[in-house]
Amino acid sequence: MYQPTDLKKGVVCQIDGKPYRVTDYSQKVMGRGGSIVNVKLKNLIDGSVIPKTFKGQDKIERAEVSNKNVQYLYADDLDFYFMDPETFEQFQLPADVVDSAASYLKEGDDLNLQFFGERVINVELPKNLYLEVTYTEDVVKGDTTSNVLKDATVETGLVVKVPSFIKTGDVISVDTTTGEYRERKK
Repeated sequence: MYQPTDLKKGVVCQIDGKPYRVTDYSQKVMGRGGSIVNVKLKNLIDGSVIPKTFKGQDKIERAEVSNKNVQYLYADDLDFYFMDPETFEQFQLPADVVDSAASYLKEGDDLNLQFFGERVINVELPKNLYLEVTYTEDVVKGDTTSNVLKDATVETGLVVKVPSFIKTGDVISVDTTTGEYRERKK
């Protein structure tokens, strides 16, 4: 069981039999009255976000989640296909479960799936991914001295704002939580 002050960002808890991830946390200390914890919780099954307030003595149930390493194979119009590298068993997930991770998936990538019971609730990507730039505009001569950003399309189809010195064929690091350029691979 969690205490309300244990509910930091990223913690997964269970409320009314459903898994929730804490997306926002704030605590208010009330003199002799104890403290109040306000959190925003994202339902990991349907994606809804709810605000919730807990008092100091409340108990919150831990969610029993497990992780499994899988390999991404391919996608069609409706589903994404994965393989368990140990058993070679293949399975599919609907696009709404894969959600925003779809913009970063390349065929053959290894990643983790998060399960609640037998149900996949989250596709966990690495914090940073290296992706090849497949298209970007050429630099206009004389524009290289300022911090000008331009659009670059990477191999997964994602469009990222990059510095003007990046060109087609470069491999760049992209932050998967924000979708922002981090660095060019050396």
